This record gives sequence, C-alpha cells and structure tokens, in this order.
Amino acid sequence: MTQSFDTYFEQQRDKHLRELFEFLRFPSISTQPEHAQDVAACAEFLSDKMRNIGFENVSLMPTKGHPVVYGDWLHAEGKPTVLVYGHYDVQPVDPVELWDSAPFEPEIRDGKLYARGASDDKGQVFMHLKAFEALFETNGELPVNVKFCFEGEEEIGSLNLPEFVRQHQELLAADIVVISDTTMLGPDMPSICYGLRGLAGLQVDVKGAKGDLHSGLYGGAIQNPLHALVHILDSMHNDDGSVAVEGFYNSVTDLTPDERSAYATLGSNDAELMKELDVPALYGEAGYTPRERIWGRPTLEINGVYGGYQGEGTKTVIPSEAHAKITCRLVPAQDPDDILDKVEAHVQKHTRPGVKSTVIKTDRGNAYLTPFNHPAIQLAAESYAKAYGKPASFSRMGGSIPVVDTFSSVLNTPVVLMGFGLESENFHAPNEHFTLSNFDRGLRTLCYYWLGLEDALR
Repeated sequence: MTQSFDTYFEQQRDKHLRELFEFLRFPSISTQPEHAQDVAACAEFLSDKMRNIGFENVSLMPTKGHPVVYGDWLHAEGKPTVLVYGHYDVQPVDPVELWDSAPFEPEIRDGKLYARGASDDKGQVFMHLKAFEALFETNGELPVNVKFCFEGEEEIGSLNLPEFVRQHQELLAADIVVISDTTMLGPDMPSICYGLRGLAGLQVDVKGAKGDLHSGLYGGAIQNPLHALVHILDSMHNDDGSVAVEGFYNSVTDLTPDERSAYATLGSNDAELMKELDVPALYGEAGYTPRERIWGRPTLEINGVYGGYQGEGTKTVIPSEAHAKITCRLVPAQDPDDILDKVEAHVQKHTRPGVKSTVIKTDRGNAYLTPFNHPAIQLAAESYAKAYGKPASFSRMGGSIPVVDTFSSVLNTPVVLMGFGLESENFHAPNEHFTLSNFDRGLRTLCYYWLGLEDALR
C-alpha cells in the first residue's frame, strides 16, 4: 500500500487501455431502438467494473428509458461526499463512410484513441473509475465518500434523468457534484469550465396544398411551402449576425468586464480556428469576439431544412410541405420555454399567406454558471496545475449539459466541471478520438483532487 498512484498508473496503463477498448466496443447508441440491447449490455459492463473495483450497492436503476447505473462507497466517516456523474451512451456514427477506422473497434494512432465515445463520454467516465481504483490499490481506502450516477440518455437530452434525480434526492445527496464531460482550451492547456449554455429546440412545419403539385400546372397560383419556409428562416437574423426574434435578448446577462478581460488574456485564436475549420472567415454577433460569442452569448441556429424532391435529377413539383429544425443556445437568465414561445410567435408573424406553420417544441435546458472562487473549483485548478505543470485557466463552454442545472437546483449543491477532452476531438462526428496524454494526466489530476477535497471544503 506504499506505492504511489503515479507508479500504479504507469504499471497498469496497458491493462487500463485494454479495458477501455472493451467499454468502447459497445455500440450504446441511445437514440436508435435497434441498439437498445447494446445500451443495456454496456450498462451491465459498467456496473461489473464498479463492483470489481470495490464499490457497493451497484445497481441498474430503471427509468422510462435506459437505466441509470448507480454505485457508492460510503466508509470515509466525517469526510465529504461527492457525486460523480457521466454518461455511457453515445451518438450515432453516421456518416460511417467518413470514418478512417471502424467506430466501435478502438484504434490508437499518433497518440490518440479513435472510437465513438472515446472522448464523449466513455473515456472520461472510465478515468473516474480508474482514479478511484488507483486510490483503493495504493491507500487501501478512499479519501472521500463516493456516489456514481451514470446515465444512458445524455445524447438524447437526458429525457428521464431530471425526474430520476427528483425521485432519488436522498440517495444522490452530496457535498459536490463532479462531471467530466467538457473540454479544455487546447492541447496542454488545462482549464476549468464554470459555465454552460442552455438549450431550446424546435421544429417548424410549413404546410401548403393537400399534396405535391405539378409546378407547371400550378406554379404562380399558390404559395410554395419551401419558399415560405426560407422567408421565415431568413427573417430570424439581422445583417449584423444578431437574432431578430422580438424579445430574444430581453433577459440576457452580458459578460462582465472581468470575464471579457480574462478571455482577452488568452489571446485571439481566430486564425487558428479558421484554419482548423477550413473556412475563409468567422461570423457572428457584432461587438463580440468569437470566443465571447461561443461562451457567453445566445444563438439561434438552423440545424436542418428539408422538403420536396431529394432524389437524383429533377422532379418538377411544388412540395406540399417543408420543415426546419432549429436550436437556440441560451445564456444564464434566459428561460427555454420563454424563448420557444418567442420563436413560435416570430414564425407565425412571418408566415406568408397560402400556407400554415406549426411549431413543435422539443429540447429544453437551462444554462449554468457557478462562481469560480468556490473552494471546490479552486482545488480543481490546483489539481490540474500539479498534473500538467502549468496554471489552469477558467472558461465557459458553448455546449449544453441540461442535467447540470438539475443537479444544482434539486440537490442544492455546487457542480464542478473537470473535463479532459478537446474541442478538436470530433465528438458527435466521424473519427471521434481522445488524446491519450490528457487521459494520462487526467487520471493524476483526479487523484490530486480527491486527496485534497477534505481540506478544501473545511
């Protein structure tokens, strides 16, 4: 028991990677019914690993969808209790032809582990298990009390987790919640995420005639739903990149001068971003840098438009209907339901005569912001600095993790976001990967964190 966790990780690295490969081979795609058994099998694998490490009360807890994997170790009397959240489901792999290796056959190339879920979020979930395993093996016990809550529906909006958390408040009660499902600023640039944007999603359906019509026989006499939809969508933004929906910015809390100054010290990454994305210019709301727009400003994005003939060649029809999918990323104080109502009113206002528009409201999630002077946040920065050999920065993230606000509000506890992924790692896209240097240093970061948590929270 005198061995250091650093030596333990060095000696066990090959074994740990083999186990991670097993975890990644499960095609646990939560949105596709044909993979329901794969999701269930992945949950079983995860629960078995937790038991083998030494966690107790491990169980697959049912929801209306995929199960939550719970487990705990509660023998650190008088010490803090931490709830670790993550997810074992993954995104679909389409278009599979763009992958350089099979999505569910992990492969290491140039120090990066390629597989669906490698970074989002199986790799990061696995790191938590192995960090606690190392502390068990080197210290004989854990320095804190631990509870796990791993869900199988994050990639479909955590549909059932809010109700699960409300129903099991006592079981999940903790002093802090720790989540590793976020990114760092860049390679070898440790950072603590203290804010996430919220989410509001909808679908716009525009209906014209009772069926598709011959464009020669009826063109010029009726409204084309595709034309009407394009008009609606074009009306949603001003020329300066801002959102034109009335009242969209009413409750927006702007970035503070201190935040903008802190972001400025990170330097501009505009040229690097254009090169990485292979675009000739960046675009967005006037008056803000790209980083400020991504981290601290709301957006409205068209995610898909469809209708009419999509096959090869030409089919001269006026389509009967047209559709668009839209998501808004929200900032603190914006209410998802209020934004959805405002967008719906905008759609109706800009619907042209001759068609009817319907809005179907889908995703909802609140933004989250935590004070970065909280001792649990400061300890995270210190732990990164020990593992990476350089100070950690504080940042927000443009993405959304709706359950973060649920944990914060229902359990009344701070949430610490300790991510080890990189924005360039293609999560949700072909060739998703996880940089193994962050896997290695992330394991050590987590050990430093757990060992220092009791003192930090005194």
